[in-house]
Amino acid sequence: MQDAREAAAVRQSGVSAERSTRARVARLILEHGPITAAALGERLGLTPAAVRRHLDTLLAEGMIEPRTARPRGQRGRGRPAKLFAITDAGRSAFEHAYDGLAGNALRFIADRMGSEAVAEFARSQVSGLVGRLLPKMREVPADQRVRVLAEALSDDGYAASASGAGSGGEQLCQHHCPVAHVAAEFPQLCEAETEAFAHILGTPVQRLATIAHGDGICTTHVSPRRTPGPDALRRAAGSERPAPRQETTDETSKETGR
Repeated sequence: MQDAREAAAVRQSGVSAERSTRARVARLILEHGPITAAALGERLGLTPAAVRRHLDTLLAEGMIEPRTARPRGQRGRGRPAKLFAITDAGRSAFEHAYDGLAGNALRFIADRMGSEAVAEFARSQVSGLVGRLLPKMREVPADQRVRVLAEALSDDGYAASASGAGSGGEQLCQHHCPVAHVAAEFPQLCEAETEAFAHILGTPVQRLATIAHGDGICTTHVSPRRTPGPDALRRAAGSERPAPRQETTDETSKETGR
């Protein structure tokens, strides 16, 4: 009897370990997807067979979906790489269970006090992030500020990352949004967040995509910080004093008699 209980406990422990590893696979796909099976195995230290087993289960549960990598430039022979991305159902599994309460609260505010009150509430929600990061950013080099913001957002549950943008500037990506369902009804939440990013980074930003609107990732383009040119610096220092054009014209008129 005791042997049976021990065997059952071992099986249960194995099932729990499997679920825990599968959750790590799903979390990694959420934060870094679309991603290949090989990259998952490298990051998690799993064998190809173990990765495939977890991916098959997640596919069957509708948590992830396969995609084909877009070719870049000239490709050699062989099949294109298969990527795995999180689905809406998979993302919902990571979201908090307070969407209903938050939505009802914002509807109450909108009905009683209007949409501007919702916008004011949204700004108050991100004020903590601004107050926490704004002093810190004064000590952070300009080229590291988006990365620091991404790390802070990840700590708050947004699974954010920073990367360079091909058109110049940088991209801030949020692979998870705990309030996506509420933000779909109340875009003031996204608008306040975008304003906060610009304030924290000290440069214009533009929201390109949001999970709340059905996109896979919240993507924000961060414009490069403009460095004042030498002319602007001289004018700011008061070292450049161009002669007024009117005086030059007058001298010319005296010499020519015209």
